[in-house]
Amino acid sequence: MTRASLDKQPHEVASMFDDVAANYDLTNDVLSLGQDRLWRREVARAVDARPAEKVLDLAAGTATSSLPFAATGAYVVPCDFSVGMLRVGKQRHPWLPFTAGDATKLPFRDETFDAVTISFGLRNVQGTEAALRELHRVTKPGGRVVICEFSQPTWAPFRTVYTEYLMRALPPVARAVSSNPDAYVYLAESIRAWPDQAGLAELLQKAGWSKVAWRNLTGGVVALHRGVRP
Repeated sequence: MTRASLDKQPHEVASMFDDVAANYDLTNDVLSLGQDRLWRREVARAVDARPAEKVLDLAAGTATSSLPFAATGAYVVPCDFSVGMLRVGKQRHPWLPFTAGDATKLPFRDETFDAVTISFGLRNVQGTEAALRELHRVTKPGGRVVICEFSQPTWAPFRTVYTEYLMRALPPVARAVSSNPDAYVYLAESIRAWPDQAGLAELLQKAGWSKVAWRNLTGGVVALHRGVRP
């Protein structure tokens, strides 16, 4: 079993997700107390995919996050660098065009997509700014980006409780439901090391995105960032 480190070597992270692919969606549902379903609904609303639009769903894993976009009639491309995740996704949803790709070197032409989105995957990329620039590159002018990622709770007492949950409660729960509990220790550490809402907004602006804004979900446990390519 693989446990990635916070330097986020791509082969370590990919291998770690390969290990947990089969039960990944179920484990997330348990560890988030069902909140992940609410978060994904909010992502779908923010992306607002329309018929015939091209949508890139980066770090799509098994494509659970891609299905709402496909349901609107948009052409959605689930992309991930974990071949194990893609393999499980292809078995479940064989009609989707699963694509293997590195977020920092996307296998798509310039200005391909009307919307690009990544949920709970950006913090696992080695090179956040490079990934944001790549998303910018493959988006059409006037196109939009939506990023859903763990962030910092806004109420200080809750932030303390949340941090304790991540580092103390999450690992034993993960041991009960995941084939690779060490992977979730890494995930907890990566959440704690991730920039807060304003920090991620600044990175988006540096990468060339305009009209950058964010909205907190579940008290800031998760933040939904948006931007537009000029």
